[in-house]
Amino acid sequence: MIRILVNDGIHPDGKLLLEEAEYEVVTDKVAQENLIKELPKYDAIIVRSATKVRKELIDACPNLKLIARGGVGLDNIDVEYAVSKGIKVINTPAASSRAVAELAFGHMFTLARLLHSSNRAMPVEGGTNFKTLKSSYSKGFQLMGRTLAVIGFGRIGQEVAKIGLGLGMNVIAVDPYIKEAEIGIQPYGISNMRLAVRMETKPMEEALRKADFVTLHIPFSGGTPILGVEEFEKMKKGSYLINTSRGGTVDELAMLDAISSGKLAGAGLDVFDNEPSPRPEILNHSKISLTPHTGAETQEAQVNIAMELADRIIEFFGTK
Repeated sequence: MIRILVNDGIHPDGKLLLEEAEYEVVTDKVAQENLIKELPKYDAIIVRSATKVRKELIDACPNLKLIARGGVGLDNIDVEYAVSKGIKVINTPAASSRAVAELAFGHMFTLARLLHSSNRAMPVEGGTNFKTLKSSYSKGFQLMGRTLAVIGFGRIGQEVAKIGLGLGMNVIAVDPYIKEAEIGIQPYGISNMRLAVRMETKPMEEALRKADFVTLHIPFSGGTPILGVEEFEKMKKGSYLINTSRGGTVDELAMLDAISSGKLAGAGLDVFDNEPSPRPEILNHSKISLTPHTGAETQEAQVNIAMELADRIIEFFGTK
């Protein structure tokens, strides 16, 4: 019997599909330091971003045949080494694209309409200082007509562009590996109408210089942050940064300096350098909208991820 350790959780629909294929599916969380003892008992492991599958762990698991990542990034897995050992590595790059894209816009709307600040102030002063708060939080703006730079134009980046175009934003895409892409906008429930927009990617410097919002949708391989001191200096004064990709893609100290100087008007962050313990100066900053790495954590995305993983695992191992 194929034994699968699901170490970071899976939607029940995916678990059921695997069990119907007569696999043993164990969902009890194993601490990272204990995996080296427990994982050799399994043929496959399913992880999200929390569990790391590195060389040392791979070497300790001669029976391991498949590593499955629920989500987009594979930076918590030593992919090349696993493949060199004959281990299949899969992920679900498309299943959560819409969820991440919508969260990025959640942060944009929040910053544009000052929701992050007013949601803190209203419970404290809403009953006694309503008119003053109304005056303070009536200085927001609309996204229509604003310029959005999408850094990373893969599946998620293209989904972001689709929403931005639908809102009437000027969208600039940046990606060194993609020259152009067709963005299809399909009205919900209308099968006989579709708008297709062909977009060419632009240089990073042009996008940073023109954008009101810069949103990141890129993997991080452990090197230099994509946005640091030099990049923030090139950005339009009063612009906003959105990061729902990976911690480490932004130099957080440079970002804080850019906000303090007024170069950046604010930021929306779902990912952080020091997860699960982000910098206190970020958590307490009045100009930063915050979420705890929930980009792919919608009900729909979790079902999509689980079902895609189950289908691909069954395709790999087969059924009796």
